[in-house]
Amino acid sequence: MNLVRRTVKDAAIGVGMADDPADLGTFVQPGCAAAIWRRKMPPDVEVWLDGIDSEGLPRARVILPLHAVGEAVQHLFDMANLPDGSERDWLQQDIVGLADMFSDLMKARFLRLRLDVVTTNACRKFHVDAITARLVCTYRGTGTQYGISSDGADPQRFFTVQTGSPILLRGTLWPAEPSSGLLHRSPPIEGTGETRLVLVLDPVTDPEDEI
Repeated sequence: MNLVRRTVKDAAIGVGMADDPADLGTFVQPGCAAAIWRRKMPPDVEVWLDGIDSEGLPRARVILPLHAVGEAVQHLFDMANLPDGSERDWLQQDIVGLADMFSDLMKARFLRLRLDVVTTNACRKFHVDAITARLVCTYRGTGTQYGISSDGADPQRFFTVQTGSPILLRGTLWPAEPSSGLLHRSPPIEGTGETRLVLVLDPVTDPEDEI
């Protein structure tokens, strides 16, 4: 993994770029505020997802143990009436694989899994989430945007994660000093006609605390 380090006043930032998911372990090392698995989605999956009406895309917000992710995703796909085929199989297997990788990295027995269908300017302000860590993977549409800020203002320069590339982000509950200064947002797409399909995974220590 290549670790890109930059310093803006008192805000130190390290973004890990991994071409192999095995290298994402750098995310838990000091000085790494985010990690990106650089990869491309299969072209047939991209075409398939782009061709589905926004109302037919799966939506979900559930907390579940790791072993139940596969069955839950299959159920969600069935509820959305996603057609059977190799593209659906790839998407289901990829979500399960990301959940397995992330839970192992975070030592989490449970995960909060969200599938968001976004057509507006949801979370368009740059921010840091009030969590320990989060995995975000945009399967359709423009990816997550991130940049460096020393004072909480919008970054003067920001980057866009490639569609299909998971990004791991630290939140405010991650014990790190000094603050990394890394902010992120969902890209503003309102009025463009664009639809995004976004997977979000959060580690959960005790599901009862989330109720």
